[in-house]
Amino acid sequence: MSSKAFTFLPLGAIIQEFNIKGKSIVQGFPTAELYKKHNAPFFGETIGRVANRVSKAKINDLNGKSYQLPANNGPNSLHGGDLGWGKREFEGPSTVERNGKEATLFKYTSPDGEEGYPGTVEVRVWYVQEKEQDKEVLHIEYEAELVGDEVQETAVNITNHSYFNLSNSPSIAGTEVTLITNKYQVVDDGGIPKGPIEEYPGVTPNKSFTLGEKEPDIDDCFVVNTDPASVPIDTRSLPLQKVASFYHPDSKVHLEISTTEPAFQYYTGKYIDVPAVGGLPARGARSGFCVEPSRYVNAINIPEYKAMIVLKKGEKYGSKIVYRGWAA
Repeated sequence: MSSKAFTFLPLGAIIQEFNIKGKSIVQGFPTAELYKKHNAPFFGETIGRVANRVSKAKINDLNGKSYQLPANNGPNSLHGGDLGWGKREFEGPSTVERNGKEATLFKYTSPDGEEGYPGTVEVRVWYVQEKEQDKEVLHIEYEAELVGDEVQETAVNITNHSYFNLSNSPSIAGTEVTLITNKYQVVDDGGIPKGPIEEYPGVTPNKSFTLGEKEPDIDDCFVVNTDPASVPIDTRSLPLQKVASFYHPDSKVHLEISTTEPAFQYYTGKYIDVPAVGGLPARGARSGFCVEPSRYVNAINIPEYKAMIVLKKGEKYGSKIVYRGWAA
């Protein structure tokens, strides 16, 4: 066990451990090899080039043309394709100074045409670990830019895909959840938005609810900022907002997630199916939950949402996420 609360891997710039009082509250594996073999759920990965789903595995209109992507989630493309950024080897870790603090930097250059996406993009991930009194804090910062001259624009939507389990049990049941919003993108059976933003049934903003053994079963994109036109390609200058907080009464562990992003996918882990490997027990449905701060789902194919994920030559994509965990 490292002395630091957080450990990372060059593979996918993965967050491998988030330790609170000697126990990791994120799902993972002890070695990069095991992630390569068994990480179908995307444990801890940096997700790109485009997080979440793209309808019909196709970008309809970018650079005046359409682009075919891998269909790896029914008819749709999920989390950057068959080998998205979470499955790629990043350069790093290197220790750098970032805004006056010691940071761990990972970098990856995604070539033009990778997984069907246009343009050569360089992505940078900075992790800054801090202690605030008894709280373990991880500041995550993402930056991406078009570094090749192949195209004038591409699509980028980055997030972290950590699965949290705050209890000492194989299930997230009993976790108390508080979300900042109940607005969400109503989706079809394949997870593609099909209409206006509505209110999620049974969720009240800033009022906690408790996860049971099977219900509520959530895998939806909650919208913090319902004005898509106000979302810049680089959200880093916007205020950090606490969008989700969690507590488990058995372990007394608290988790808070803040971000500059306009939305977050909240997923209660229904499809996790990982065998017993690396000295860890098998992990099944609801062995972790995800909060994936990002842009709206399928924004690239929805004209009024599109600008929030179109990265043009000469611009920078940017976003921030903060994880804060402690045991009371």
